Amino acid sequence: MGKAKAAREVSVIGGADGPTSIFIAGKTGKRPLKERVRRYFYQRRRQRVERKIKPGAHTLQEVTAYVVEKYHAVEMSEQQMSYIEQRKCLKESLIITNKPELLGDMNEIPKPEEYTEDTIKEMQRQIQLRSEMIADMPDDVIPMDFHIYEVHVDEGWMEIAIDHLWDILECSYSGNKKVMKLLKEMAKDIYLYYGVMQEDVENKSKRYSSLVTMLCT
Repeated sequence: MGKAKAAREVSVIGGADGPTSIFIAGKTGKRPLKERVRRYFYQRRRQRVERKIKPGAHTLQEVTAYVVEKYHAVEMSEQQMSYIEQRKCLKESLIITNKPELLGDMNEIPKPEEYTEDTIKEMQRQIQLRSEMIADMPDDVIPMDFHIYEVHVDEGWMEIAIDHLWDILECSYSGNKKVMKLLKEMAKDIYLYYGVMQEDVENKSKRYSSLVTMLCT
């Protein structure tokens, strides 16, 4: 008799604690050696980066002035579809995290006991319903001061998303291999300028973690 085929199942990344869920079908079990080695060296790199981080921070208002002056960033219109979609996603994430009582039973969407095509579709349907529910809520239920700044470099671009009320800074970028290297260095520079305070270092805050992750890429 031939060897039995290895069981396959669906793994979930993210799940019900955010607006987006990613489903990956594949073998489960121990991570491959190559992945374990890569993870080991990544953790070593994080440790080296963490040892070099010193307190020193700027406000998001100062970050805005910095990217406008140094990188000639231009603020995106609130009428652009990209702005509308990103603001919608941030509003959803903030409500799920900070005002779950507004969602009632829709706050935590239970994961199915067994992942099949039907149960995955049902969970995605519930997530979509929750997104629509949040989209219909008035903006004043979760005040925001959200802005997106754009930087264009040759064939590439960068978006710098900032919310002053929630202390959010996120950089995303795209382009060919040559431009991506430049944009990555720009993103690191922006995060370093934003920096961290002593309490961020002591508490390993989200701001601290974001800086470490960026410097490790």
